[in-house]
Amino acid sequence: MPLIVHHGTPGARRPLRLLERAAHERGLRFVSASRPGYGGSTRLPGRSVLDVVADTTAVLAAIGASECLVAGHSGGGPHALACAAGLKAVRGTLVIAGAAPDGLAELDFTAGMAQDNVLEFELARAGEASLRPHLEAQRTELLAAGVDELTAALSGLLPSPDLEAMRGELGEDVVSGFHEALRVGVDGWVDDDLAFTSPWGFSVGHIQTPVTVWQGQQDLMVPVAHGRWLAQVVPGADGHVLPGEGHLSLVANRAGRMLDALIGLG
Repeated sequence: MPLIVHHGTPGARRPLRLLERAAHERGLRFVSASRPGYGGSTRLPGRSVLDVVADTTAVLAAIGASECLVAGHSGGGPHALACAAGLKAVRGTLVIAGAAPDGLAELDFTAGMAQDNVLEFELARAGEASLRPHLEAQRTELLAAGVDELTAALSGLLPSPDLEAMRGELGEDVVSGFHEALRVGVDGWVDDDLAFTSPWGFSVGHIQTPVTVWQGQQDLMVPVAHGRWLAQVVPGADGHVLPGEGHLSLVANRAGRMLDALIGLG
């Protein structure tokens, strides 16, 4: 059974090895692709979150698969939900610290976020002309960073569980993913942020396939309120809030448990 994994923002097809190992240990085929504008993937200007369904359909055709499981971490969460809503091949969906839609009356999108992310989404709401220079300045810093430098650069976004998680293999994989994602430019990052702060193209309240939602209570990138909202609004969702976890530690410490929950949905 293929496990289609949608990467975070910014991110690329390079896997988090601990998640890949956990998938292989459970007999799953780990599959990932860079979204348009990341790495060597051609940009799709104006893309919506729902546009990932066509890309995922193409991936499944390329590997000869008629069904799959889907997972998404962080910025990959909305894209995993889009597949749950719009792709008949999906048998179950795992959302790991995934963002909820922007502009909801019942959810303050940036409440509880670290200030760096608050600024980024304020600029995204203002449009590409405001957002792009900010991300291009960050790209220069990220491309030059190793694990220690990246941890320092992201320190305002990382609670203590995430700082601990960055010390191991996961930190190396985050650096590798950033370098691949941004090696050509920031188009993918720009378009992700614009898509998150625009209509997604579908309603999570209409999803009919099984979904499990996992969220760290200490997350400063995607606040816990996002996970709680998704768990309440996605029909029949299996929701988990973990008090001792952040945005990255959730993957580092719970990958196997989350995949077991995903497999168990069927």
